[in-house]
Formats: sequence, C-alpha cells, structure tokens
Amino acid sequence: MGNPSGSEHGRPDPGLSAIMSERHQLINLAYRLLGSVTEAEDVVQETCTRWYAMSAQQREAVESPGGWLTTVASRICLDLLGSARARRERYVGEWVPEPLPAGTEWISGRWGGGTALDPADRVTLDESIDMAFLVVLDLMTPAERVAFILHDVFRYSFAEVAAIVGRSPAACRQLASSARRRIRASQSAKAPAARHADTVRAFKQAWEAKDIDALVGLLAPDATATGDGGGLVTAALRPVEGAEQIARFFADRMAAVPGVTLAQSTVNGRPGLVAQVDGVPVSVLAFDIEGDLVKRIWAVLNPDKLRPWRAG
Repeated sequence: MGNPSGSEHGRPDPGLSAIMSERHQLINLAYRLLGSVTEAEDVVQETCTRWYAMSAQQREAVESPGGWLTTVASRICLDLLGSARARRERYVGEWVPEPLPAGTEWISGRWGGGTALDPADRVTLDESIDMAFLVVLDLMTPAERVAFILHDVFRYSFAEVAAIVGRSPAACRQLASSARRRIRASQSAKAPAARHADTVRAFKQAWEAKDIDALVGLLAPDATATGDGGGLVTAALRPVEGAEQIARFFADRMAAVPGVTLAQSTVNGRPGLVAQVDGVPVSVLAFDIEGDLVKRIWAVLNPDKLRPWRAG
C-alpha cells in the first residue's frame, strides 16, 4: 500500500483529498446499494485500499480520482449484490435493511458527472433512505439497483452508469426504467411527517399500555410486521399479518420483556421507535403509514445491525 500520508517521494497524492471529501458520499451510495452501514463502510475501506495498491505513477495517471473511487465502490457493491442472494438463503429469518439513526446520513450536493433529469424521475437523497424504499430496492436485480441509484438518486448520466456496470447506455436506461416501475408500483400515499409522528406516538402509547383494541385501531386490516433477529436474538421468523394478530403479538412482546422502555426517534428519515432495556437499544422500528393507519412495521433486533444506535 502506498504512503497513507498522501505523498510519495515528496509529491502530493491527488487521491487523498478526493478520499477525504468523497468518503461520506461514497458511504451514502454504498448504503443505498447494500442496505447496510457496516457493509458500506467496508466497501469504502476496500476502495481506498485498491487506490493505494496502485503505484504513485498509476495514481497520478487517474484523470478524476473522485470518479475512479465512485466507479470502484460501485463495482464492489455490484459484486456484493450478486452474492447477496446466496447469503440471504443462509440468513436466519427475515432480512431487513440496517436502520439509520438521525445524524448518520450525510446529505450534500451533486457529485460525479452532470446530467439533466426529468423531475418525475428524480429521487431525492432523503427519500432514498426511507425504509419502505430500501425494502423495494432489495427486490431488484443488482444491475437494476445500481443503475437506478446512480442515475435517479445520484444523477449520473447513463453513459457514466454504463461505464460502471459494463452495459450499454441504452441497457442501463432500461434497467433504471424497470426499477422505477417497481418503485412506483410499491408507493403508497404516505402520511405527512407530522401525522406520521402522531400515529407513531399513539402506537407507542397503546403498545406501552398493552392495549390490544387501541393497537388494532391504529393498524390497517392488512398490515404486516416483519422482524429481523438474524438468528442472534429471538424474532418472528416470518412476517406477522393482520391487525389483530400484530396487536396481540406486540402486546405479548411487551409483557415478555420486563424493563423495556420505548422512545420516539428518527429512523431512516421518518419517525420511528427505539426499544431499550437498561438504556441499551434492543430493537429499532420503522413504520410505513397510509393516512392515519400503520401499513407496515419493520423491527430490527439483530444486534449487529444496531451498532450505530448503540455507539451513541
């Protein structure tokens, strides 16, 4: 590996400033592609390692260090997504994207090449960390996901996307279009943030009181609740379906875990809940709300996915 101080034989390394300025943004990209903060950080570390594995002359020959870093990080993510299906088959129970606490997301301006987007095709950075959005992304093929995120979220041209994924610009356009249709088909009429927060607060109060009737009244009849324990802690291995079944499940869980406390918190940019025992987060819940009713709940209990929540 080259000199990590950013110079070799007295010459400044043009990649060091790119690494320092792009690191947060590369994590943003990798998180959306992989649904995991931990894996995103690993991808950025591997990208930096590959940069310094080149000779000083090779690094100096790179016309755009930032573009090189983005290309390499995207390709690493593409490879990881290709193996994700096999890894998921070995995963115990349901897999849910790793939840983000407030303050771990770095939202800034455009980075990479320029392109004009139809406003209808644009997805903002904050929208693209919504848990419901990430769950739909996980259903896409790796190429669809990469093409869509790079173009619709980070605004890369299809020519730039093609150079990264190794397909033609026309093929990348089709991939992004297919991904866009999946997103639109899954979108619900989301409640405004204030109403979303009010519903989450009411759910918290009903859950604390183990009030099954109140919980049922806050849940859509066809609601689903998905838990992710990763085989490390107890969690339902399959989604719980139906308002009454979910209400009873949550009431039973509250009764079964003495000393648990609930706190409202921002989860992936939307109001959610954090369950704690002795001040330590043991579960993070994200909600998808239509009108005033909870449509979907994602509860992440896997301690490996709660690392950012416990670090604070």
